[in-house]
Amino acid sequence: MRIQYWAPAIAVSLTTFLVVLNASLMNVAIPTMVEEFDTTVTVIQGAVSLYSLVIAALILPAGTLPSRHSSRRVMAVALIIFASGTLVAAMSWNTTVLYIGWSFIQGSAAAVIFPLTYTVLRVSYEDDDRAKAFGLLAGVSGVGSTLGPIIGGALTTYASWRWGFALQLIGVGVILFFVRYVSPTPLSETRSSLDKGGTVLSIVGATSLVTGFLLSGKYGWLLVRRPFFVGDVQFNPLGTSPAIWFLGVGLLAFAAFVQYERRMERAGKSPLVPLNVLTNRSFLSGVITYNIRSIISAGFFFIFPVYLQAVLGYTAFETGLALLPYSLASILFATFTPSWRKFISPKTLIQGGIVCMGFGLVLLYEQTGPGQTISKMAIPMALYGAGVGLILAQITNMTMSAVPTADSAEASGVLNVSSSIGFSLGTAVVGSFFLGQFYGGVVDRVLRAEHVTVSVEQRNDLVIALEDAAETATEAAQQQFLNQLTPTQQQLLKSIFEAAMFDAQQAALLLLVLFVLLLLIASTFLPRSPPETEE
Repeated sequence: MRIQYWAPAIAVSLTTFLVVLNASLMNVAIPTMVEEFDTTVTVIQGAVSLYSLVIAALILPAGTLPSRHSSRRVMAVALIIFASGTLVAAMSWNTTVLYIGWSFIQGSAAAVIFPLTYTVLRVSYEDDDRAKAFGLLAGVSGVGSTLGPIIGGALTTYASWRWGFALQLIGVGVILFFVRYVSPTPLSETRSSLDKGGTVLSIVGATSLVTGFLLSGKYGWLLVRRPFFVGDVQFNPLGTSPAIWFLGVGLLAFAAFVQYERRMERAGKSPLVPLNVLTNRSFLSGVITYNIRSIISAGFFFIFPVYLQAVLGYTAFETGLALLPYSLASILFATFTPSWRKFISPKTLIQGGIVCMGFGLVLLYEQTGPGQTISKMAIPMALYGAGVGLILAQITNMTMSAVPTADSAEASGVLNVSSSIGFSLGTAVVGSFFLGQFYGGVVDRVLRAEHVTVSVEQRNDLVIALEDAAETATEAAQQQFLNQLTPTQQQLLKSIFEAAMFDAQQAALLLLVLFVLLLLIASTFLPRSPPETEE
């Protein structure tokens, strides 16, 4: 009976683990897939970007499915679709088939799965058990993001990246066993029709925002850094970056979405997201806090693996080991601290977690340098992980508990689309800042070594040229270039690259610390404990 009671939590935790693992496997396999498909890094990364776009576009409308259909049936169908996409990706013989299987089919299924997990936990448990279930979900998600590079690196190195996808089919089979214990009852007794206007506006808004963030790093936020082409046509009106236009369209679409939903509700129709969700202060404060946490997490997991592998020379497997203290600490604190709310308010626990995150990042900043090792990083990584665990153990439960059960599906969709946009924003802001600092540092040091003075515009052109060269050059081409240099020149270039990477890492960590301070400010608007709502 106890297994049956916790089966929904096990089902959603394993499902989240599988989806997170899937994304991690893909990132690790990129170099091998480039070689196997005889394509470029940009093409394979395009599959990753498209996967993110599909999820962001569909999360909000997909999150409403449990309001009209059985959660059990929705979850089972989503898992079967996810498995079919996994099979297509594993068998893909070119990049087009990979895009169809991974980006479109798996991305669509993941868009249903992410908000559904929160909904299932919200309706399956109450009070402390609900907090424990959300804590377990957070911890398992952290483990998936850490184990992904280890498993993916081992499979890619010793077998094939295709096995990483194929093995997920076994995971789906195991999850379906537990899904049968998920509630078969729809959240609403009356099956309402889909809000088509709200769906279109939400898709346009989310897709435009995420696209804008994805383009900002390469093409600039406001003024264009390099020409942007749609086919053979250049699109840079008034010398601006395409990112600002996509972001503008996204914000306008969401503003129109709110107005449209208000008119739908006044007309007595069923909006995609009820107004009482969009105007719930406790819920919105939780969404904002969760969003900023997503920005920090995305930024951290962008810069840290790059730093470990590019300058410290770690393999994907060793990178996973370096992240292990974070993973262990996050799952321990996420799983075992929900009960602490009996003695300490959830808001205080969240703020304590934020402080731990900040201290961990500051310690990593101070350690950054040639002598940094896995053992030295263990304490700050564990401290950062403990902070994340403390936050996730409380914030999701607090946010979802702020809305009535009947609105939990729509609230879950809002929370997840916000998180998805936050991850895109974090990757764009922190990632572009990190790479900009690195490439700029390389150019500045090379110019100083050659005693060459250039204008600011010429320097920026050199930075862009270096970015393009690093993105398009194969390992063979890079090695051929290095072989043309003398040993002294090679050593100078190596020291320049290392010094630039150390400086970029420290600058990016300080930027993350600023985001942590912003997160601490946002957390002050949280209620001291989960609000009491009607079930």
